[in-house]
Amino acid sequence: MEFVMENNNEIISEENKTEEENIKEQNVGSENNKKGRLLDDILEIAETTITTAFIVILIFTYLLHPVQIVGKSMQDTLQPEDKIFMSTVYFDLSYGDIIIIDNDWAYLKDEASGNIIKASSCGSFNECIIKRVIAKGGDTIDFDFENGKVIVNGKVLDEKFLNGVTTNTDYGSFNYPLTVPDGYYFVMGDNRLRSTDSRELGPFRLDDIVGMK
Repeated sequence: MEFVMENNNEIISEENKTEEENIKEQNVGSENNKKGRLLDDILEIAETTITTAFIVILIFTYLLHPVQIVGKSMQDTLQPEDKIFMSTVYFDLSYGDIIIIDNDWAYLKDEASGNIIKASSCGSFNECIIKRVIAKGGDTIDFDFENGKVIVNGKVLDEKFLNGVTTNTDYGSFNYPLTVPDGYYFVMGDNRLRSTDSRELGPFRLDDIVGMK
């Protein structure tokens, strides 16, 4: 009997050892799985962060550019020192769109031929200008300077964004009514009394437009 009991004790002891070893192996396996999952999570977060940063860099390099407003020609819509984002991706521009223009040249009407010609350098500005589209190619624009009204295709514009500032300044660069040539845009600042725009510089070509608000 003593022998049998000892043998049984040995069997029980061996079983206990086996169970302990299995538990240890399970614990080790569980820890390894946790470490593996943690590493996968870290790699996934890193990949997502890098991808997001890359997309943001692409957007701000090729699609959106920060622009700071200089001057008062777009008051009260835009104030000096305001910061906006300029989109370099745009399609058909229309009345009311706010655009940024590279104004290296003025485009004035040649009275002899009736054509719009590249007249002179506007490099003295040293910066792009920001204006609002008033008319585009094919539109006929006219002014009632006495009452400060803008007329496009025979209709008086309801320019609520002017906040009481009227269009009563004629720079004398054109005789009105004027039909805007195809591929050109007639633009003005919202602060009509403090804006140098198409009334003086002429309509701008699509190629001169570098972005829109």
